[in-house]
Amino acid sequence: MNAGEMIEVVLPGRVEPEGLEVRQGAVPAPGPGQVVVRMEATGVSFAEQQMRRGRYYDQPPFPFVPGYDVVGTVSATGDGVSPGVVGTRVAALLKVGGWASHVVVDAADVVPVPEGIGAAEAETVVINGITAWQMLHRKARVRAGQTVLVHGANGGVGTVLVQLAQAAGAKVIGTASARHHPALRERGVTPIDYRTENIPARVRRLAPGGVDAVFDHVGGRSIADSWSLLAPGGTLVSYGSASTRDDEGSKQWPVLKLLGRVWLWNALPNRRRAYFFNVWAGRALSRGRFRVRLRADLTEVFEALRRGEITAQIAAELPLTQAAEAMRLAESGTAAGKIVLHG
Repeated sequence: MNAGEMIEVVLPGRVEPEGLEVRQGAVPAPGPGQVVVRMEATGVSFAEQQMRRGRYYDQPPFPFVPGYDVVGTVSATGDGVSPGVVGTRVAALLKVGGWASHVVVDAADVVPVPEGIGAAEAETVVINGITAWQMLHRKARVRAGQTVLVHGANGGVGTVLVQLAQAAGAKVIGTASARHHPALRERGVTPIDYRTENIPARVRRLAPGGVDAVFDHVGGRSIADSWSLLAPGGTLVSYGSASTRDDEGSKQWPVLKLLGRVWLWNALPNRRRAYFFNVWAGRALSRGRFRVRLRADLTEVFEALRRGEITAQIAAELPLTQAAEAMRLAESGTAAGKIVLHG
């Protein structure tokens, strides 16, 4: 690739992973208030898996470049941005656009990556870390001595959630398939096999009074069980509908059903709370406030990574041009941690 060329991976429509298209073009120029980030690491998250099926509830129309987040080095600045930031390693939350060798981002949306943290390490905790931190500390407000249930404790978000909860002094019960149980036990998590065990019955034996928080990315029928397992004063945070991944029909309906349930549960006088977490909430109302909160929280996550409270769980690293293989691996359910694409 020449200095003036860029590579991007395009999702042309509802395709199998092999239908992803690798395209070349000119490196984009930054506009006023923008920077160009030369991508060093981006990732495959559940969002891209949903987008490929046309199932992500607010994805743009096809064709588009997926890629929920990016870590890289600032290579150019637009008017109004200090040229001194060139060469700085930064992270940004994008929703789409990260699967490219060069990404244009508003300068106000990039967060510096501290010295001593590699690009791939940082990538594992951008969308996953922000999601875990905000659910744990801004929604559930988990404290030392509490017990929490994390569904998908071996997944991208789940792995970070487990570690942040433990750093806060909480006891963690985690669901995962049996092959991930030894690693979870090693981390001090009590594992439950979601394929073979009765999750509610097992959780009730482990926490007879209920758990203080449940983090549920499964949605569907699982959500009612999650609500029923809460102790008085407990919090349910729902952040997805993985169980409807392969469904046909409206992509909004599973989310609307979840929102309806959450609203109903919160209307009942039961001393428990439910949230449907969306990392983008509040952005439309106050972009400035959203940016301040995002920067503060991602900085906290990076510091937790630097202190060793959370570790970068890299399941695999592949070049951007092998995005189809990376997507297949992510969808196989065999990977523990984050699948990283590099430039």
